[in-house]
Amino acid sequence: MEISEHIDALRREGALLADAADRTDLGAPVPTCPEWRLRDLVLHTGQVHRWAAAHVRDGRRRPLDEAGSQAAWGPQPDDRALVGWFRDGHAALVAELEKAPADLACWTFLPAPSPLAFWARRQAHETAVHRVDAESAAGPAGGFAVPTPTDPAFAEDGIAELLTCFTPRPHGRLRSERPRTLLVRPTDRPAAWLVTISQDPVVVTEGAGPADCTVGGPAHDLYLMLWNRLPADRIQASGDLSVLDLWQDGSPIRWS
Repeated sequence: MEISEHIDALRREGALLADAADRTDLGAPVPTCPEWRLRDLVLHTGQVHRWAAAHVRDGRRRPLDEAGSQAAWGPQPDDRALVGWFRDGHAALVAELEKAPADLACWTFLPAPSPLAFWARRQAHETAVHRVDAESAAGPAGGFAVPTPTDPAFAEDGIAELLTCFTPRPHGRLRSERPRTLLVRPTDRPAAWLVTISQDPVVVTEGAGPADCTVGGPAHDLYLMLWNRLPADRIQASGDLSVLDLWQDGSPIRWS
């Protein structure tokens, strides 16, 4: 995807998140993030937007420390101001990305063609996944809310970012004493990834191949399942389904 497409996706996803929060009690639980209430989710995502915008705006070559992050976030709003505060920070991030030069030089933490490409892509998917979280809080009590559909190309891009950038990091927790393989193959996009899980860092290769477990279906569903936002029993899966348990236990992203 192009940088402009990621910025457009960020704009759309942030608006959907804010709209979901506007129509929902901020004290509502977030089924996809059981430790959070909706206000926690909105606050977190708004802080991430301000944190990201600071790196882009200032061309920071090193990540913000705790004091710098606090300064970027500003005062914490109360519930009455929270959604408006979120919208302001989201709009500011979109504006910073739109006006940033193509040769922007700043700190990043995942492989990307350029720093600008990294921040546009990462914030688009950060916001999309948390938009799904916000919509889950807005769903029926005790039920599973059907999220707004994600464009298949954008969902494919999100799967690629997760599998090829996040998952192989050396300090990830996804490990297995004996090698296990997971094939991820969307039915609506010409893509596939073979994930090999062992005692070493995960290895991901593009393309199909024999696997212990295969998951398929619309890219949107696979995107959400791999981010642990959709139960595995809601996708098409075959083979050794214990590989999915291994994924769900070891794949959640930790920033430390």
